[in-house]
Parts: sequence; structure tokens; C-alpha cells
Amino acid sequence: MKKLLIFIMLLIIPIKIKAISANAYIVMDMDSGRVLEGKSIDKESLIASTTKILTAITAIEYGKLDSTVRINQDVLKAYGSGIYVQIGEELKLDDLLYGLMLRSGNDAALAIASSVGGSKDNFVYLMNEKAKEIGMKNSNFVNPSGLEENDGSANISTVYDMAILTRYAMQNEDYRRITGTKEIIVKSSMKTYKWLNKNKLLRIYKYCTGGKTGFTKKARRTLVTTASKDGMNLIVVTFNDGNDFNDHKNLYEKYFSSYKKVKVINKNDDYGKDIKIKNDFYLVVKDGEKYETNIIINNSNNPDNGTIVGKVEVLLNGEIIGYRNLYYEKKSVTEDKSFISKLLNFIKFW
Repeated sequence: MKKLLIFIMLLIIPIKIKAISANAYIVMDMDSGRVLEGKSIDKESLIASTTKILTAITAIEYGKLDSTVRINQDVLKAYGSGIYVQIGEELKLDDLLYGLMLRSGNDAALAIASSVGGSKDNFVYLMNEKAKEIGMKNSNFVNPSGLEENDGSANISTVYDMAILTRYAMQNEDYRRITGTKEIIVKSSMKTYKWLNKNKLLRIYKYCTGGKTGFTKKARRTLVTTASKDGMNLIVVTFNDGNDFNDHKNLYEKYFSSYKKVKVINKNDDYGKDIKIKNDFYLVVKDGEKYETNIIINNSNNPDNGTIVGKVEVLLNGEIIGYRNLYYEKKSVTEDKSFISKLLNFIKFW
């Protein structure tokens, strides 16, 4: 009788399975930028060491990875997690980036900022300019580490902005290489380091391709990860989530099992004479979702090569979700003289 009552209660009482613990989170399709799921995606929050995603991509784009960095006294200002480099020690910038992303080295962050930007403040300026350039509208950065400053200021962002940042960074081959590394041995002028990536999702979930952990007492646990399966590339960001690694894995499994990747725009299709598209457009969809394209051609006379002359919009369930620009590319006509044509011309000449 008791077992029967328990069974009836289980049928009546709704049970939440694999609920997400985060105060804010997002799941984004990396290819199209489509938001698949989320909560409080535009709420500004402290982001702790996930800051270092922006630090890394800024350093990669503005610095020289094979350059030698000599550690100066700036590292004495670092506290919290570190790789424990010493003043006068020399490492390649590329190796410092491993220390930044795998071990979340705050000393590495200051050394990178000083080397690439000339100073911490100059480097932070580059970080904020990069954030604006890629569309992070609700973010502001005061340092390259993610720690709270003594005056109370701190880096703030949203899960949406951090997904936008990650989507941008993952287009860079060097960033993908570094963030996806599980462990590495690095030799400096003084020591040999063995670093294991703090992002344990790389080890417990075979489809994970990278990401960055973060924690401070005020921000709590923050986590950004990426994963790929069957051509689908997803991003998950969580803020203030005590169960973050499991939540990320469960969210990936949810969408890998119920969605599929389709090519909506093919760059090789015919869009008109001398009109081309540079890149395909892929979209992640589930059964029953309707997608279509809408071609818009601008009226322009004698456009120059490379001029944007229109676009192909992608609509999902009636709403525009993305597009690809149409370009005018008129190929020059060159005379292709084969051996036979040359021979005929020679005979004709004689």
C-alpha cells in the first residue's frame, strides 16, 4: 500500500529533471549565433577569470606569440591563482597564454598585459575596444585577470556577451589550440612547468573543445565552455553556478540529441551574374522548425569589384536570425591559349 501511494504521488507531483543551478546562463549555436536557451542573458554580473578569454584573444591579435616576455615587478601585484613566475624569468608569450588559460594565472595576466600593451592600463583599453568591436554591449573591463580591484571596481559582463566573445575567439586557430589543451609542459629560462587545465569538462566530456573557468567570492563560480558533435558547435556560459560542469554537460547532451545542423545558405548557389557569397550559413534546428531565405538585391549601376550589392536573410519561424552579404565579383576575361590554338595560330600565320 505504501509503495502504491508513493507511485501515485510521483505521478501527481511534477519533478524537475536536470534543472540548471545558475543565476544566469545561455546556450548558443556557435555558427549562427542563435540563442537556443537561456536565463537572464542580459543581466550584468561579475565574471571572475572568464575575463581571461578576452585577455587571451587580445594578446593573440596584438602580440607576437613567439616573442620572449621578461617578467617584471608587475607580477608582485598579482594574488589568487597563479603560475608563480619570478622577476627576471623569461617565457614565450605563447607559453604565458597557456598559463593564463589552463591555470588561470593572474600573474600571467599582468605579465601579458605589460608585454603586449606596454602597461596594464593600455592593455585594458585594447580589451575594451575589442569588446566594443565584436558587439559586447553590456560589458566593461578594468583589468586582465578578473579579480576585483581595491577600489571596488571589477569586470562586468553578461552571459550573452561572453557567448559573443567566445564565438569570436573560437574563430582564431591559436586560441582554439590553447583553450583546448588538456595539459602541457612548458620550459622557461628558470623552470619547467607542468600545467593541467582547470576546465575539467575537457577530461570528463569527450565533446568539449575548450573554455575557461572562473571564481571569486563575490562572483562565485563562472564557466564558459564549447563543445562539438556531428558538425554542431555549441557554447554554454553559466554565472554563479555551483553545479556548473554537470549543467554544461547536460545542456550539451540536450541539444546534441534533439537538434541537427543544416546548411541554409550555400556560397556556391547561383545568386545572379557576377554576384557571390563568401561563406556558407549553417543553422541548428529541431524537427518542426521552419527556416527560409530571402534574397535582397540593391539597385546599383556598374559597382566596383567587392562592393556589397545585397544580402541573403535567414528567417527562422518567421524571424530574421542572420544573413550573408552578396558581393559583386566580375572576373576578368583572359585568353586561354591551349597548345592546339597556338598551333593553329602558328599555321594561320604561315
